[in-house]
Amino acid sequence: MVLWVGLTGDMNPVHINKEYALNTRFENVIIPGMMVAGLISTVMTQSTFGNVYSGQTLKFLKPTYVGDTITAVATVTEKVDEKRRVKIKTECYNQREELVIVGEGQEYIL
Repeated sequence: MVLWVGLTGDMNPVHINKEYALNTRFENVIIPGMMVAGLISTVMTQSTFGNVYSGQTLKFLKPTYVGDTITAVATVTEKVDEKRRVKIKTECYNQREELVIVGEGQEYIL
């Protein structure tokens, strides 16, 4: 997480300052949502190898905390032949099987 924050410049104290985070609605340090969402890119690449990721919507439903185990799932929901694209339902779950991120990805078919 330290590398992510450093590389992206996301210095929100809720991600890096435990004293600060304890006094927020999260009550602890949380992982940056975009860092968690990066797992979606991995699973999309693995499930549709060779296509090009061209879009993604995201909705952050629950916070992710240090120590959580996140599983990303990608399910092709539609193939648009005339545009050579696929639409993909994307989800991230924590170790309690709670949905923490939901969205829709798109890829160009090569």
